Amino acid sequence: MQALSLLDLAAAAWFLVAWFGFNFLVDLSPLRKKTLSSAMDDFRRGWMVSMSLREVRIMDTSIMAGLQQGTAFFASASLIAIGGGFALLDATERILQVAGDLDVPVADSRALWEIKVLGLMLIFAYGFFKFGWAYRLFNYSSIVMGAVPEKGRAPDDAIRKMAAQAGDLNVLAGRHFNRGQRALFFSIGFLGWFAGPYVFAATTFAVFLVLIRRQFASRARAAVLSGQYPSGDSPLRSGEYTDTGSSNPFT
Repeated sequence: MQALSLLDLAAAAWFLVAWFGFNFLVDLSPLRKKTLSSAMDDFRRGWMVSMSLREVRIMDTSIMAGLQQGTAFFASASLIAIGGGFALLDATERILQVAGDLDVPVADSRALWEIKVLGLMLIFAYGFFKFGWAYRLFNYSSIVMGAVPEKGRAPDDAIRKMAAQAGDLNVLAGRHFNRGQRALFFSIGFLGWFAGPYVFAATTFAVFLVLIRRQFASRARAAVLSGQYPSGDSPLRSGEYTDTGSSNPFT
């Protein structure tokens, strides 16, 4: 730890406070009910309720497949980033030499450079585990979703219970996916450390502000909150028939 100055330690501490403090604010604090993520959780559960009332569920399986593919992409990207970190460690001397020739302020010593690279790799590793678990949870949710009986083939209470189970799994998968994405977002702030502790603190604060705005004051949040999700007691029509009276679900 002798390679780290007091400024480096202070900037790293601020980074951890901002990252995990944001997670607490969005996931655990009383303000979590006002976030964009919380609003989307309601739609995730409502989606499973609507799915349970449809006889044709091709659209639902397609959406679930898209969610899984997106999660798999980010998991793969995290692994590639970890591999890039090992490449940076293997070429430390060359990178420091090039940075010195270009007067780029990256690190004062090999040890400090390697600490920064290892820290970045740990962030990507955390993101990979979150994306990997989210992918698995989306898989579980799709299995439970497929097990939901069609309306009329089981008691309504049983159908609602299984739909709620699928919804809870979907919400949990979304939360882990969000945490993985936050890790990638904060890794952008972490890159500022390569230019010094002051830049590190500034980039961390910038990422923190962007994420706060997206959760509490973004147009996406306003658009989601402006909608009205129909309650489970309202008479929803099955996906088998369309407004044209056709039984073709693609018309």
